[in-house]
Amino acid sequence: MSQSYEYLEGMARQYAIQAVRYDKEGKFDDAIKNYKKAVEVLRKIISLYPDGGLNNIYKQWVKEYEKRIKDLESMKLAATSQSYIPSNSEDVVNEVIFKEKPGVTFNDIADLVDVKEAIREAIIYPTLRPELFPLGWHRGILLFGPPGCGKTLLAAAVATEIDGVFIHLDAASIMSKWLGEAEKNVAKIFKKARELSQNGKPVIIFIDEVDSLLGMYNSEVGGEVRVRNQFLKEMDGLLDKSFKYFIYVIAATNKPWRLDEAFIRRFQKRIFIPLPNKEARVELLKLYTKGLKLASDVELEKLSEMLEGYTSSDIKDIVMAAHLRTVKELFERHGGSGEPREITVGDFNDVIKSRKPSVSREAVKVYESWYEKFKAV
Repeated sequence: MSQSYEYLEGMARQYAIQAVRYDKEGKFDDAIKNYKKAVEVLRKIISLYPDGGLNNIYKQWVKEYEKRIKDLESMKLAATSQSYIPSNSEDVVNEVIFKEKPGVTFNDIADLVDVKEAIREAIIYPTLRPELFPLGWHRGILLFGPPGCGKTLLAAAVATEIDGVFIHLDAASIMSKWLGEAEKNVAKIFKKARELSQNGKPVIIFIDEVDSLLGMYNSEVGGEVRVRNQFLKEMDGLLDKSFKYFIYVIAATNKPWRLDEAFIRRFQKRIFIPLPNKEARVELLKLYTKGLKLASDVELEKLSEMLEGYTSSDIKDIVMAAHLRTVKELFERHGGSGEPREITVGDFNDVIKSRKPSVSREAVKVYESWYEKFKAV
């Protein structure tokens, strides 16, 4: 299988989700094994795609997972004596706060005009001019849709746009097998966010793959229920009109149907991130090909029509694969000397023939159906 950006990203997420499941069950060896695999794949993404817009986020994930590996190894050694002391919640808070801006802006995200405007209305305008919002403003935004359409990128860009603190949460950084620790971690994180906000710094709390952390599962245990309830309590606290906190919770999910209605209601804006339309595909092609040499027979308008049904990540992978053909040819014919030839429409045609969209039409219909039931833009 092709080692594409989207494939590697999906692999890393699956390893991380599986690690968290084993982590919750107290299966130390299996959890450690999967965390290590997630770290390995993330490092591969960073190495293969050094200019990737999400690399700062992936580096943060690596730090979190490596920290959890160390904790689990200590717990494993102390399992028989029960002498392990869980890591301080303050350490958890410090680990999930980004020390550097994600480095992504709205300009780095092609199209999604309506989505960007909804985010401006909910977050950017109130942050810049709070006096214009006497009734308060939305604090919770749920981004949902097929994988590879830019949900994580959008959340990172918001923090840059408002010059805010970016706090990234996922199941690995929050959950713990130790009774009561996970919900205490949640409370500590929101407390820290309030402190930062009171000091004049807007805060974005981003919950990635929120369904894996707060979704409804048949096999869930009491700790998961308590964590979900703690999140509900904290989000209700943000709606207190007597405090003008600049704290925003953005959650992203590929499986919104796993969220219960009580949790969904806390997100006053629920935004569907769809597959890119024709105009968006043209913008994506312009963005991804701007540093490449294209032959005169490449017409981005026509190429965009051929890419109907493909995600943003799919399109990036196709452009990269077409470019790679010219690089491979340079090495095979000229030993790597000189410059690659221009990318032709034939290169794109050959790549598209071998790459199907990563999201089926049936899956898109499921998202659209959920959106009709719960939409709130």
